[in-house]
Amino acid sequence: MPDQSPIILWFRRDLRLSDHPALTAACETGQPVIPLFILDEVVEKQGAAPRFRLGLSVAALAADLKDAGSQLILRRGKATDVLKQVIADTGAKAVYWSRQYDVAAKDRDVPVKSELQEQGIDAKSFPGHLLFEPWTVETKTGGFYKVYTPMWKMVRDRDVAASLPQPGKIPTPSDWPKSDDLADWSLDADMRRGRDIVAEHCVVGEAAARGRLGAFIANDIATYASQRDLPAVKGTSGLSENLTYGEISPATCWHAGWQALHDGKSEAEVFLKELVWREFAYHLSHHTPRIESDNWKEDWDGFPWNTDERKAEVKAWKQGRTGIKFVDAAMREMYVTGTMHNRGRMIVASYLTKHLLCHWKIGLEWFADCLIDWDPASNAMGWQWSAGSGPDATPYFRVFNPVTQLDKFDKNHDYVTTWIAEGQSNPPQSALDYFEAIPQSWHMSASDPYPDPIVAADEGRKIALDAYENRSF
Repeated sequence: MPDQSPIILWFRRDLRLSDHPALTAACETGQPVIPLFILDEVVEKQGAAPRFRLGLSVAALAADLKDAGSQLILRRGKATDVLKQVIADTGAKAVYWSRQYDVAAKDRDVPVKSELQEQGIDAKSFPGHLLFEPWTVETKTGGFYKVYTPMWKMVRDRDVAASLPQPGKIPTPSDWPKSDDLADWSLDADMRRGRDIVAEHCVVGEAAARGRLGAFIANDIATYASQRDLPAVKGTSGLSENLTYGEISPATCWHAGWQALHDGKSEAEVFLKELVWREFAYHLSHHTPRIESDNWKEDWDGFPWNTDERKAEVKAWKQGRTGIKFVDAAMREMYVTGTMHNRGRMIVASYLTKHLLCHWKIGLEWFADCLIDWDPASNAMGWQWSAGSGPDATPYFRVFNPVTQLDKFDKNHDYVTTWIAEGQSNPPQSALDYFEAIPQSWHMSASDPYPDPIVAADEGRKIALDAYENRSF
């Protein structure tokens, strides 16, 4: 008789059924599969917006599993303890999961695998969160890549396995273990009144992610390179939200991008480069985990950044009240939609770290609380790139001028009009929604006068360069 002990399929940031190597491998054994999601020590520490959006994704996965004749079991607690309990409850002899590469995940997963294997459990991790396993991408001399462009050239023509279909059948156990109720977890609690505003902009679940990719390939990828920097234009894929929770795999996106390129849409190559930029972030997080918490370039450790979040300038930046319209529009877009245009991310990060000389960690932690597409590796690399302390970083002497950047990428100020209500006689709902989403304790209203700049663009550049000249790089 074949072994009929169940396999626990531990879902994490891989909340889909297709192109899921761990799920496929479990189903191919013919043994019962018990899908499990754990509200564990890593998830508990996530910020308000990521936890809220994760809850929506878990609910979507549960519905998809139900449609497939299976069930998602929910448990809360330390990952090791929960897994041991579910093993005891079910007689499972194996636990499969998809690998993660950020510091918090590895700190959890390494001891989990060790403890389970010591108990005789077949604990296996599988790829799926990245295109390439970080340890398989090496320079000609055998080291890891510290600069993006050579890495892109190295992996550009590298084979990526074809996307796996959803298993035709997910074998089920005769008895299901007990499950928590997702509603009892209250993953949306910290969003408070902003929850309903942001929820309107979320594109949730595997089917929606695939639909988003299909629409992007059909309508927007042909103009991606020329349109993606225009914040008022729908020129990007929006897939960062779905890749964050694994509602779609990077391989699925990669193959769709290559097909578009082969179909004559030459600007699709820039989309492929963006997928590898995400890979580069995880490549660095794996090889140099300090990037998530410390200056990647250690010679920046002595730079006198402000670390006091109580300063009025930091508060103004967080509230989208700096008086610099590009900065404020981008911050307000984040509070309403849970995301921010990539050009806006560069501008707000440059303004905080260079014009205001505030530590990049302030911004990193704020984004980690406010973005529904928060990604630990990409967030860290993005902030350090903007600050100048990271790999492949923008040079310290390059200080984005947020005024000229606005004139260049939002000539008609459509982006500003969309998100800043003050001064408009009839502001759009998107701009008004900002005041419904933010904490009431901020005491802000659309009728308030728009503020003067806390630090003007030219003045901020001079302040930054003066500070840089007082240290050697």
